[in-house]
Amino acid sequence: MKKPWSLGLKQVQSEFIMMDTPGCYWVTATREEDGRTFIRQVIASQQALTLISSAEKPQRLLQPVPAEGPDRIPMYSLKKNRKSLLQLSDDLMRIHNSKSGLMVFYCDVSHWNTLSGQEISDWLKKTRRRLITQKITLLILTTGFEISHLRNHLQHCFRQLDGAAHIDHQQDSWQYRISWWNYNNVLIADRAVRLTLTQERFTALPQSEKNQPLSLNDENNYIAEQQVLEGAPPLSKQWLLYESNAQVFSRAQQASTATVIFSLARNEQINELAEYIHGLRLTRGSGLKIVLREMQTSLRYSDERLLLACGVNVIVPHGASLSRFLSALEGIQGQIWSRHIPGDLTLLKNAMQPLQERGYLSLDAFCDAVRRLVSNTVLPENGKGLLVALRPVPGMKAEQLIALCKPRRYGDLATLTGQRICLFLSSCRYSDLDTALRSIFRLPHDEIFSNRLVWFEDAQILTEISQMNDAPGAWHDLPLPTLAPVIKQPVSQQPRIHPQPVTLLQNEVESE
Repeated sequence: MKKPWSLGLKQVQSEFIMMDTPGCYWVTATREEDGRTFIRQVIASQQALTLISSAEKPQRLLQPVPAEGPDRIPMYSLKKNRKSLLQLSDDLMRIHNSKSGLMVFYCDVSHWNTLSGQEISDWLKKTRRRLITQKITLLILTTGFEISHLRNHLQHCFRQLDGAAHIDHQQDSWQYRISWWNYNNVLIADRAVRLTLTQERFTALPQSEKNQPLSLNDENNYIAEQQVLEGAPPLSKQWLLYESNAQVFSRAQQASTATVIFSLARNEQINELAEYIHGLRLTRGSGLKIVLREMQTSLRYSDERLLLACGVNVIVPHGASLSRFLSALEGIQGQIWSRHIPGDLTLLKNAMQPLQERGYLSLDAFCDAVRRLVSNTVLPENGKGLLVALRPVPGMKAEQLIALCKPRRYGDLATLTGQRICLFLSSCRYSDLDTALRSIFRLPHDEIFSNRLVWFEDAQILTEISQMNDAPGAWHDLPLPTLAPVIKQPVSQQPRIHPQPVTLLQNEVESE
């Protein structure tokens, strides 16, 4: 009889966490601390297993020591290189412990990045054949903030994997997301279980009923700040206009399914609006339609993500006409909010807007702040901001131009590195770079800087920050970007035509 193995998640249905023998299962996690907690919970649920690690020494994975689990665990370290990973299928057979049919392999996503997608698929095919022959179950746990690329590839490995799942951190809880899971000839796909962390163990939260609207009596009402109609009178008796967002919030606390519309005229209102939206979504339920109309260009990507995470249904950008705005309102009628809203707004703000600094920083402080932000796994991969190096035009010094640099938003940082000014623009898209530079510098940036270098990928930014911090002298001597040669028109070899003097009205003068 086949012996099943468990992931050890508490109060989770057995078909979501049990593993067959033989079998190959793969669980991923963005945060390293979540992966370490999960693997200790797996170990605590077994009577025997074999542990392999390439991210660090396997002994460190057992700190703190699990309260339960086997007394002795065979442990092996795998070198973090391409060759050792390709040979792991053969090594599994050599280190197989006859007392245990479960092997757990813990690794970092950067290790798998040394293999191509086809090599990973071939590796899984070969490994699966060995597991079936030896009647072994292999659980692979991979962590890293660049995990999304690997997860996308695993979706194509359905025939080689018996199960694929992901542990996703959501500020105040976790989500165990199952792509597919095969146990006892029962296949489960596309499921999600919310988890909490209690005494270093993941436990399922009780499944509460969906937050149904409190009432449907006001579903045709519109509670709006008067600026959103651009001076127009109320469009019908269902439209209730108020002079401020605070009054809109006060009236919306009595609504259940109405459409609540706030206005945003300046960036300083974002924190206040986040509190209003978060409070309404938690207290008035999922039937409320919350809309934000941007009256002036004020939102950056991180601000949009914060407001969406607080519970806003739609953000109407500045520049949208009144007719487009009304069409957007019509499009959200009948919507029911289904996303999870963290109860702690401060925790949510810290996750979405982690940098509460702006302006000039020393080089060490600048590098430390950027490194902390880029390493934040809650923020989107390769979307945390731009690192920009600016070289002044000849005749001007970086020390002179730094006085003209006035970042206005939190997360926009500046520092000096030799003859360059280095900026980090948090949550800034590349397409918005020129707009951001025009806002930061008092003079036209294209007239005071001769060239600029831009990095936007997480790995690139971390590499440049390390070089900047470790060897600033070498970093600020970066070569100029290669420019296309200037094509000059050929100079004509014909003799230059000299102007000839002409006396006007010559005939009339001679006749006199």
